Amino acid sequence: MAAAVKPWWLRGSIVLIVLTAIASIWTTNAWLTDRISENTRVRAELRLALYTGNLISELRRTAVVPLLLARDPLLIDALNSNNFSTTSARLIAAQKEIGGVSIRLLDASGRTVSSTDRFQIGTNYALARHYVDALRSRDTVFTVSNENATGYEFTYSRAVVAEGKTLGVIVVGAELTQIERSWAGISDAVAVVDSSGNIILATEPRWRGLTMPEALEVRSAPSAIQRAFQVTTDWTTPPADAYLAGNAVMRSEARIPFRGWKMIGFTTYSSIRERVNAVLALEIMGFAILLAASFYILSRRARMQSVAYMRESADLRALNARLTREIAERERVQKELRVAEQTVQQSSKLAALGEMSAGVSHELNQPLAAMKTYLAGARLLLQRARPEEALSSFQRINDLIDRMTAITRQLKSYARKGGEAVEPVDLRAAVSSALSMMEPQLRERPIRVNRNIPREKIMVMADRIRLEQVIINLLRNAMDAVKDRRDGRIDITVETRAHAYLSVRDNGPGVADLEKLFEPFWTTKKPGEGTGLGLAISSSIVADFGGRLTAHNETEGSGAVFQVELPLHRPDDPGEALAAE
Repeated sequence: MAAAVKPWWLRGSIVLIVLTAIASIWTTNAWLTDRISENTRVRAELRLALYTGNLISELRRTAVVPLLLARDPLLIDALNSNNFSTTSARLIAAQKEIGGVSIRLLDASGRTVSSTDRFQIGTNYALARHYVDALRSRDTVFTVSNENATGYEFTYSRAVVAEGKTLGVIVVGAELTQIERSWAGISDAVAVVDSSGNIILATEPRWRGLTMPEALEVRSAPSAIQRAFQVTTDWTTPPADAYLAGNAVMRSEARIPFRGWKMIGFTTYSSIRERVNAVLALEIMGFAILLAASFYILSRRARMQSVAYMRESADLRALNARLTREIAERERVQKELRVAEQTVQQSSKLAALGEMSAGVSHELNQPLAAMKTYLAGARLLLQRARPEEALSSFQRINDLIDRMTAITRQLKSYARKGGEAVEPVDLRAAVSSALSMMEPQLRERPIRVNRNIPREKIMVMADRIRLEQVIINLLRNAMDAVKDRRDGRIDITVETRAHAYLSVRDNGPGVADLEKLFEPFWTTKKPGEGTGLGLAISSSIVADFGGRLTAHNETEGSGAVFQVELPLHRPDDPGEALAAE
């Protein structure tokens, strides 16, 4: 009877260990999540307090400048004599000393007579708030002006008064956009809201001018895969304060002691989950070791009983040994079969998921960015009553939509091994189309693009859409390489010999590891800035065209060169016509 009780006792212990493990992991997850979330919230609030102090410091520093310049004898004499030949130089010198955005001197009629930006001289601000408010008040006034194209303009203005007579107004811009850009490099999302609830500063440019509820609604609809990830992630995290780019975030607020402003920050839960999961992994490992020991005791006892039964009879021992070998072999084969099936299924799922999410994210990024720029330009043109020019922007957006449709049809090429049908394509036209898509990004950066392209057509055998994708990927890599250089330069060269050659050269720091350059998911960029798939996909596309993509560094510190080699179109070659079909 005692021998029969022991196995039940061991099995009960295993069940108890499993139940204890589940309860312990659940409790640990809840406790650590609450504790680490609170610590993260405290750090976010401290960070907002630091941002608030920097903002107030910048505003106070700028507020003193109009008072000093309004008493400048040189400016007062210039307004009295209407001689402004040296006043712009005086304002430029003052700008270098204080680091302001811009300084303007307006005369009594509101006309700009001197400015650090010479293109503004002659502009009349008679109806502008900063001019009207300064004339009404003898003190320095602060004004927030909504500039649709560039966001908000923050200015301090003060009337220039001499001998009881108002001669003009001095206007000084506050450098708040630089502080705004510094937030984007540290926090997930930060916004400053004025007393009426409108967002005037934000790390997300499209939030400006909206209320916070409206800003949180401005996001792309999540795909089915994103919704699945969100469902599986949210059950392990505390209730989210909001969702930013499809991710659950906590919200922190800090009041700014200036005109009723308020600062709002958002922090993701990703770092919290990483720290909690590390502790849970150790806990699960401990329970796994305990279960393994229990199973070992059970298996050892079973072997001892088998030995005892085999001693009773030689025939039974032989039969038992044969059955044991057959069972062991069957279990081994079944276990290997299950492992193989699980491995194949998991590899298939991961491959499909990786190709879908990474391919769509990487290849549609540039058309979406270009569409955003054209929409902003069309809105500005419509506001200025220039509908004909706005129609051209809408036509470009329509072309980009067609391009995105074609790209989605081409995504299946990332998973295949062979190449699709190709056709004669003008390499020069592909370069021009790629530069057209990259034009908005190139205008935002001080990068000089030099093109060395022959006048005659260079026909190659390729697919036009995928060839443009390769060129765009190379241009983006070159832009990222020179983003920290003031004299950034990208040279594009097209030439023909036995084959057609397209070279993209930059003057960046070069490539550190050329051997891993074309491996999938290998990247030198920071997390969130790149997937590491661009060059791998480009190399695969060029190989499908019968060409190759190579890279090498120039002399040390002089940049990198990416070269695409493609076969030329030869109409009289029957083998090429067969490949095109």
